[in-house]
Amino acid sequence: MIKSYISSFIILIVFVLIETALLSNIYFLPAIPDFLLLCVLYFSIRNGKVAGEITGFASGLLLDFLSGSPFGLNCLVRTLVGFAGGFFHRMMNYESFLVNIIAGFFATLLKVLIIYLVSLLFPNYVNSYNIFSSVFALELAMNTFLAPLVIKLLRGFDSFIVPPQRGIS
Repeated sequence: MIKSYISSFIILIVFVLIETALLSNIYFLPAIPDFLLLCVLYFSIRNGKVAGEITGFASGLLLDFLSGSPFGLNCLVRTLVGFAGGFFHRMMNYESFLVNIIAGFFATLLKVLIIYLVSLLFPNYVNSYNIFSSVFALELAMNTFLAPLVIKLLRGFDSFIVPPQRGIS
């Protein structure tokens, strides 16, 4: 189990560096795909709620350190997305292209909903998404259609990410 968490954390570090160091500096991109969100979604679907919460919190903490958002916002959002994704552990065919697209779509919508609810409590500190903007539509489209690609990439690391199943003896 420890090997699974360490491997997941290393993957999260790679993706947070890609998001914050590379993609955020491409000026012609109005929105950045949220690879960390898709990773947390995959980890929670494969390993359950607890793993989803832990990897969600870790990815949010990394993102909070490297972004200008209020500290703890990304931890909260990604922990809740990891928890929600964990409900589908062993219930969802994560190998299906269509299921991955739907999961990416709803994970992004859940992220936006959580940020909106937090912005109602802290309107001076948290900027919510404008759901009628092209930036939101572009991020939603990128997360939706990149979800199968990211999940396929992460499936290649299943021997490191997913702990071995223990049978009843």
